[in-house]
Amino acid sequence: MKKFIELVAESAKNVTEIFPWDLEERFKENPSLLLLDIREPYEYEAMHIKNSINVPRGVLETACEYDYEETVTELVEARDKEIIVACRSGNRSIFACEVMQKMGYQNVVSLKTGLRGWSDYEQPLFDKDGNEISEDDAIDYFTSKIREDQMNPK
Repeated sequence: MKKFIELVAESAKNVTEIFPWDLEERFKENPSLLLLDIREPYEYEAMHIKNSINVPRGVLETACEYDYEETVTELVEARDKEIIVACRSGNRSIFACEVMQKMGYQNVVSLKTGLRGWSDYEQPLFDKDGNEISEDDAIDYFTSKIREDQMNPK
């Protein structure tokens, strides 16, 4: 049996990753790049990177194709476009990039450290209404809140 982190490491071998400071540079060099946030809608509404689009990981495959209720035309038509995939910490985005590559996306990379790293790099995050999130609120949001019942009893 493989653990989650082992699955991530295995998939990461097939995916290019960039750090938050690289993303900042990519925005300058290619303002038309597509930033894909694959977190759940409630996560995206709480805070996200400006101009990102939200397609939850659970519907990604059907969002990437026509003829589904989840189809996102901008994403379907972006197979040759530069796409940066982001999640909370850079793990789910690894899986998303791997599957998107299998679906024919040519230039898709994962944001290593995710939005947590973007926040740590002191880059702006915005709520669903377009208001900038304070650094303290972002730190609090990204601080792990594992309950005792979720801990491995060993």
